[in-house]
Amino acid sequence: MSLRGEVCVVTGAGGFLGKRLVRLLLEEEKLAEIRLLDKHVQPQLLQSLEDCRGKTTLSVCEGDIRDADFLRKSCRGASIVFHVASIIDVNDSVEYREIYGVNVKGTQLLLEACVQENVVSFIYTSTIEVMGPNSKGDPIFNGSEDMEYSCALKFAYSRTKQEAEQRTLQAHGEMLHNGGRLATCALRPMYIYGEGCRFLLGHMGDGIKNKNVLYRMSKPEAKVNPVYVGNVATAHLQAARSLKDPQKRNAIGGKFYFISDDTPHMSYSDFNYVVMSPLGFNIQEKLMFPLRLLYLVCFLMKMLCLMVRPVVRIVPPLNRQLVTMLNTPFSFSYQKAKDDLGYSPRFTWEEARQRTVEWLASELPRERERIRAK
Repeated sequence: MSLRGEVCVVTGAGGFLGKRLVRLLLEEEKLAEIRLLDKHVQPQLLQSLEDCRGKTTLSVCEGDIRDADFLRKSCRGASIVFHVASIIDVNDSVEYREIYGVNVKGTQLLLEACVQENVVSFIYTSTIEVMGPNSKGDPIFNGSEDMEYSCALKFAYSRTKQEAEQRTLQAHGEMLHNGGRLATCALRPMYIYGEGCRFLLGHMGDGIKNKNVLYRMSKPEAKVNPVYVGNVATAHLQAARSLKDPQKRNAIGGKFYFISDDTPHMSYSDFNYVVMSPLGFNIQEKLMFPLRLLYLVCFLMKMLCLMVRPVVRIVPPLNRQLVTMLNTPFSFSYQKAKDDLGYSPRFTWEEARQRTVEWLASELPRERERIRAK
């Protein structure tokens, strides 16, 4: 089902995934207009899209996702919203009020704007972290949407993304002001990698400081299945096409889908090594410290931070939930997304790895210079 002639809004359009999605929409569809919604959109982004823009109008909507009037204006006349924007925080470094305001309140206000402005399709970018892992580190191997998994989420990021996802799915079928119905779905990608991934840059920077040796923070057996950013963008496009299809709309509306690809299953640390070893990096053979000692260190750091919080807010570099996440086997299948959305990875593992390595190679001199300048 083509999106030809449609007007769509992409929130977080200036971010890692948002930029990739906008480019894919321009390459694959002949949309009437794409509205790039973000707090700030760099002029360089618009310039980089000129080669594939065609006759599609690119409009910049700069503002706050918590501003209801701004959202209504941005959604007016649109038919599709891709809600990619969120605050990503795995260290609990962001104040809860801030992350809740953006991730939950912002999503709710955007859904309300869609109802008021008669937007018919809403695709929400969720995360695998709404699933866990739980504090016991119970593993999941090739999990599916139908499985049950008990988990009390600890990260503010995970909790707010889970609540935002629930609100999105509950909004499916809401009546629009013109009498139509809103259709929603949510995508849960695995850890997303590729060109522009700030987490990979961070790990590379740490490796440079450690004499080109990457830190091992996860056990080799704690296998996960990262997903390439280009394939996540493809899944979003397929979700929009499916929601437009009258025969699929009600079948997929109100549901979530895990998004992965054919990237080999490996631990987070081993993945870093696989994409950085061509650049001359090695990796520690064993964990920096035994897991029990890491958990003890996390506890002591947490207690210290609580003691000084009345005076100053300090964010510990490690916490128990992060250590658990990095050391729990946690992988999921994309079979349901393939069956229901028609999703299949656009990029093979070899292509995704090569693109990622080339990007990291281009960033390596700047990263070395940045670290040297400090």
